[in-house]
Amino acid sequence: MPIRKAHAVWEGDLPRGKGQMSLGSGAYEGAYSFQTRMGDTPGTNPEELIGAALAGCFSMALSNGLTQAAQAPERIRTDAEVHFEKRDGGWAISRIDLTTDVEMAGIDEAAFRAIAEEAKKACPVSKALTGTEIRLEAHLLSGATR
Repeated sequence: MPIRKAHAVWEGDLPRGKGQMSLGSGAYEGAYSFQTRMGDTPGTNPEELIGAALAGCFSMALSNGLTQAAQAPERIRTDAEVHFEKRDGGWAISRIDLTTDVEMAGIDEAAFRAIAEEAKKACPVSKALTGTEIRLEAHLLSGATR
């Protein structure tokens, strides 16, 4: 099985320091800092990358489930909102809200919803995030049998 790699470098203290994160594939490299994590300074942060990983993994799992049940979807668009909050024990990802829009025909709403819920539970990134609540809002669009 493949081993995926990522790399991070941090320089300095937490409030004034800065870092670089990169993917082993070379597909992404970007700056991160306390300000990109807690404020609006341009750059990324670990929570944003977790959201992207979950949205991508879920979309792939949903595509597979829908294809096995009916046919391949035309398009899946998934957004992730990662809630990063201070709690009694420190900062934590309290919840991730997924919103997905799926364009496909040939599946009824009940089957679509069941497959979407299963994809949310079964994708490997969801499994890695078992300590975090993941909510799903799924929409079946265009030409669907209802």
